[in-house]
Amino acid sequence: MEAFVGCVAKEAGREPGTLVLPMTEQTTLPLSAHRDAIFAVGGRMVLPEHETVLRAFDKEQTTRLAQSLGIRTPRTVLLADQTQASEVAHSFQYPAVLKPRSSERVSPRGEVSATGRPAYARNVRDFLEAYEALSRAASHVLAQEFIAGTGSGYFALMRYGELRAEFAHRRIRDVIPTGSGSALRMSVRPYPEMRDAALNILKALKWHGVAMVEFRIREDLTPVFLEVNGRFWASLALALHAGIDFPALLAQIAENGDAPAPPDYRVGVRCRWLLGDFRHLLEVLQGAPSAFPSTYPGRLQTLFSFVLPVPGTFHDNFELRDPLPELGDWLDFLLRRLPREMRRKFAFQIDHHAQRRTSHP
Repeated sequence: MEAFVGCVAKEAGREPGTLVLPMTEQTTLPLSAHRDAIFAVGGRMVLPEHETVLRAFDKEQTTRLAQSLGIRTPRTVLLADQTQASEVAHSFQYPAVLKPRSSERVSPRGEVSATGRPAYARNVRDFLEAYEALSRAASHVLAQEFIAGTGSGYFALMRYGELRAEFAHRRIRDVIPTGSGSALRMSVRPYPEMRDAALNILKALKWHGVAMVEFRIREDLTPVFLEVNGRFWASLALALHAGIDFPALLAQIAENGDAPAPPDYRVGVRCRWLLGDFRHLLEVLQGAPSAFPSTYPGRLQTLFSFVLPVPGTFHDNFELRDPLPELGDWLDFLLRRLPREMRRKFAFQIDHHAQRRTSHP
């Protein structure tokens, strides 16, 4: 962690006033914790206090905050150990979702590592197997009731708890059909109830900078709070194409202390992450996970949707005048991320089969 922050500080120090934009939770946590190293060389960052950053990335804490504000949340239980997990599993209402308390884990040596994707359970056996798998990477696991509906997010730029810019989109396809970042999405007006709930949470945190507040929208249009992502979001390109330049507004706050209200954004704008959409196709072709409790996209329809995109759709990375970012995204996936993911899945499968043989001789 310190080596990473040192490298960023060194680069920021080459040009005093450099704005550092951490784009993932894995980079936000160390840069927030060691922000003085950035400030010491004349760099700038727009973040709340580090304790607030940690609170925002803690799903259990933000769920309790939402509940205290009267916002709907799934039934949530924090699982500390195997004994508690076994007790909860026999009394929990199914289907259920198990997820790490935080998406990233900081080791005693300061190393930041991912804690894994959410898992789904239809019964006690699914629950305990999911807990066993997640607890290897996460010190604490949350069990939540499964909320049927569609994922939706509210995106905002805040200045010490005051709104400066906002945006919303509707997800059309997620990279992982069971729930993840979006591969294809369209700009929309936020549901009023979702907007009010998100702003109440961000104001309570006195959030400073950009953030996404994620909800599940039920069939009756009721939003249910899921989590806060206190950083830029992967679908940022859509906001730019729709007319809200969040990075530029953030830079104005860093330089001038505040930013003017932006013009209203256009609704109905579509933007696609091509690699993410391809990964969505691969996930659909593999079929739904055995314990997934909701509807899953059809293979044929997904294939047609992938090869026959809607005219006028923008792309996250690709432009004819500058195709290299798209090429770089695919090369990074094929040469680095895909081999790493395959190694992780292979190791998990071996460990999972070993655990099942031990549990069921």
